[in-house]
Amino acid sequence: MSALDGLYQELILDHSKRPVGKGELAAAADAVTASHHEFNPSCGDEIDLSIAVDPESGIVEGLAWEGQGCSISMASASILSQLLREERLTVDEAQVRIDAFREMIQSRGAIEPDEDLLGDAVALQGVSQFVMRIKCAMLGWVALEADLKQVAAQRA
Repeated sequence: MSALDGLYQELILDHSKRPVGKGELAAAADAVTASHHEFNPSCGDEIDLSIAVDPESGIVEGLAWEGQGCSISMASASILSQLLREERLTVDEAQVRIDAFREMIQSRGAIEPDEDLLGDAVALQGVSQFVMRIKCAMLGWVALEADLKQVAAQRA
């Protein structure tokens, strides 16, 4: 195992033990909110992910989640939460990150992920080698994507 792989494993374990964004959603009174439950029937992992979006700017102002599952699914949700908190992304920018993560995680290691777009989420690239774990890593991201669609419908 390379030193980088070891660091990535440590990051994933740290996020699964001390998750970012786990808890109740705090939202401004005028925020557009959405929530989505996602379940992986192959392993039993599940997550409820909620977002709050500023109606004027379209910036995702809050993200919170509750879930249970393997360290990969919980770490992935935590990393996603941290990314959105640090970057203050719009709905459209969040979708770009989801698309980039999906491309990375489904590539079987064939592409080099864009660290500027994905930040610490690149630590999950190794999961792409394990087909049965791809759904685990995608769980929170798929829930966020569903939330973004709900928000778009409410803002239309």
